[in-house]
Amino acid sequence: MSLKPYHDKRDFTKTAEPRIGRASKAGSRFVIQKHEASRLHYDLRLELEGVLKSWAVPKGPPLRHGEKRLAIMVEDHPVSYLDFEGPIPKGEYGGGTVMVWDQGTFQPLSDDPLKELSQGKLHFVLQGMKLSGEWYLVRLHDENEWLLVRGGADLPIPSKADDNKSVHSGKTMSQLAAGDIATVRKKEFAGMPDFISPMSARLAAQAPKNGEWIYEIKFDGFRALAFRESTQTRLLSRNNKNLAVTFPEVVAAVQSLKVTDMILDGEVVALDSKGRSSFQLLQQYEGNHDKAALYYYVFDILRLNGKNLQGLPLLKRKAALQKLLSKKDGLIRYSAGLGSDAEPLLAQARELQLEGLIGKKADSSYEAGRRSGAWIKLKLHAQQEFVIGGFTEPEGSRKHLGALIIGVYRNKQLIFCGKVGTGFSDKVLKGLHVKMEAILADACPFSNLPAPRASKWGQSLTASEMIRCHWVKPSLVAQVKFSEWTRDDHLRHPVFLGLREDKNAKDVVREEVRL
Repeated sequence: MSLKPYHDKRDFTKTAEPRIGRASKAGSRFVIQKHEASRLHYDLRLELEGVLKSWAVPKGPPLRHGEKRLAIMVEDHPVSYLDFEGPIPKGEYGGGTVMVWDQGTFQPLSDDPLKELSQGKLHFVLQGMKLSGEWYLVRLHDENEWLLVRGGADLPIPSKADDNKSVHSGKTMSQLAAGDIATVRKKEFAGMPDFISPMSARLAAQAPKNGEWIYEIKFDGFRALAFRESTQTRLLSRNNKNLAVTFPEVVAAVQSLKVTDMILDGEVVALDSKGRSSFQLLQQYEGNHDKAALYYYVFDILRLNGKNLQGLPLLKRKAALQKLLSKKDGLIRYSAGLGSDAEPLLAQARELQLEGLIGKKADSSYEAGRRSGAWIKLKLHAQQEFVIGGFTEPEGSRKHLGALIIGVYRNKQLIFCGKVGTGFSDKVLKGLHVKMEAILADACPFSNLPAPRASKWGQSLTASEMIRCHWVKPSLVAQVKFSEWTRDDHLRHPVFLGLREDKNAKDVVREEVRL
């Protein structure tokens, strides 16, 4: 899949369209762009193998079950096109106004979507701000002519206001058309990366005795990096997924900062009535501030006004960040250091029922993508991510499902760790069931099931129990808290907290204490 046709058709001295190329990792995003060119149409773009596979849909996406729309396959686009909107000059290829009509996550319903696509079909699920559910792409006799078919239930027809409003910027087509190319252009400052894998903290049993350390609150939310370039802002998760669709108010707050360009590292959290971050509240957050208070706590800055700050000591980066945010209140908050003595800070955190502390060496540089030990996490409660491999039937008055069957990867094999049957609301149970019905599998994904004997803690599954299980493709990641690990490597008293869309299933392993 080459981007050469995309670049050959465009003069980037005249168009504001991005020229940034392929993504370093495969993602799972989509965008539908309303495009008022010589003829109004909608462009469907699906992220596959580092590029956006693209189709022009003249009459827009079908919304009724079984409805079919013609879709013309066009050249692959770079993943940076996901957030592009604004005017393309007349006389240039695709001249006209582009608006981000819908945006979200894309999930192919096959193990090898590229092979399926080459064979002239693709079955997939979209989860966006306007669209959700299943669709099919089916190739016709002409290589570039396809049908886009609605496979799920009927969807409501968007109102005229919704149809004419960007989910990315909130602007209308006429507002975007009036924009000046110089201000819409996403400037490519020297060294500005498309993505940075964030620095990670090691799990530690106790605070180090040597070295100068500072401690910060450990937040229970979504790790988020904000990339600001001129008039464009991207909000990305730690695994390079677009969070702008989920948290548009965070994007707007970052965009309001008066800088040329910058990269921030922080955590999007929802606070409870006592001011504590709650992952469960964050899962329920739908832009309704009556439910929870949403904030972006920023604890590091990697770039500011064209300068790469990653090599500076932590204390200097924190000083620059504090200065930037000193007059900023509201949704963006500066995550300050609490001090250098861990024990009284841990006692206070325990009293306040916080999750724990993050410790950082005061002179540490920012080691992107590494877990070097210069950052550590001191947890007061046991919790981590687990891969969902199946679910059991509901019992009694419960609906949808009984318990999730979860595990972690070890040596590239999925290892069963237990069942989690608490922590669900009716709404969560229904949502989980819908997601898992779309990824049902015939075979058990766990390498250690059925267990040779039943666990003394009642967590293993016998052969007869396995017959009643429903297996799924191991792609969903759950956040689970628990009291401890048992001797046979199962969880005691697990409680479901929510799904993690910012974590790749293949990266989920058992967290081990290291120093």
